[in-house]
Amino acid sequence: MTRSATPDAAAIAALLGHRFPGGRYRIAHWENFLLTECTGAKLLPDGRVHPVALFHLPLAGAGTSIAEMFALGQAESDLSILIESYDWEMFQALYEDVEYIVSGSITAAERRHTAQGKPYDRIQFAFDVRAPDASPVARTTITWHYTRDTL
Repeated sequence: MTRSATPDAAAIAALLGHRFPGGRYRIAHWENFLLTECTGAKLLPDGRVHPVALFHLPLAGAGTSIAEMFALGQAESDLSILIESYDWEMFQALYEDVEYIVSGSITAAERRHTAQGKPYDRIQFAFDVRAPDASPVARTTITWHYTRDTL
């Protein structure tokens, strides 16, 4: 992935408040099995889903992808992304075969500079996962730095 021009600070700041389409996501048993297997853990009882599902459930459910998030931040290459944090808050357990309601938005977007004066763009994405009754289940907050070597 390469871009021909580096975005200006105003273009990055304009991303604040961007909302993803939103939608619904259901975790099938086979998906929970594979995700749990990847962690080396055993399946949780009673159809509970391993929390590792929070890596992809919020993005897919909100109608986006990592590639789209890179594009929104106008990443200059795949190597220009640094993860500042990836936080999960769980308010309830996740369960198989429950249709979760998912929404997402950009909650921070700004140009910053390192201690050495190098520019980078800090963009934070927040995704909310709700139960069918709209009660909060989880929140995923992802903060990325897009390095700007060409500025």
